[in-house]
Amino acid sequence: MVATGWRVGAVTLPAANARPTFSGVIFDLDGTLVDSRLDFAAIRAHLNCPPGVGVLEFIDTLPASEQAAAHAVVLEYERAGAERATWIPGAQSCLEKLSVMGIPAAILTRNARVIAELTVARLNIPVQRVLAREDAPPKPAPDGLLAIAREWGMAPPSIAYVGDFKYDLMAARNAGMVGVYLDTDGLNTHGHLADRVIRHFDELLAESP
Repeated sequence: MVATGWRVGAVTLPAANARPTFSGVIFDLDGTLVDSRLDFAAIRAHLNCPPGVGVLEFIDTLPASEQAAAHAVVLEYERAGAERATWIPGAQSCLEKLSVMGIPAAILTRNARVIAELTVARLNIPVQRVLAREDAPPKPAPDGLLAIAREWGMAPPSIAYVGDFKYDLMAARNAGMVGVYLDTDGLNTHGHLADRVIRHFDELLAESP
């Protein structure tokens, strides 16, 4: 069953005795922490990627001689997105509050490492760890999430993974973590895959009922 989000005050820290039920939080990047306005439809059209297949997964099916060029196309779009990326409302405040509460935060993204690092540097995103597609098999594989759990010395069920797309929630489920769906548009497209659905980051830090 999917739990609905629990709201707290607009920007104030939770009360001292009101802590989230998780010990660490991992975030997706595009569409979750930042809005890069990445045009996935344009990328798919450029590569002739068929519907229902992930772009990275499609590139893996191409002849080896074509894969580098295809990755270069994706990288070009990603770089443009990183250079115009802005914070998703509430994301920066959420990360600052997690830091104050002593809860570690990390990023797991399907982006290239150079793009993730560019985005983090441009916006000064305060996370301790960033894993990109070169560092682990891409989501929905759980490898990247589990690697961070091992680094933190935490059991996967004590960690939340926050994302806006089905691959994020599938990865959380595959890793045995708490899958939190950031549903900013309220359409609940992927809510059936989540353990918890939130509309705004303030809800992430609210105490469970």
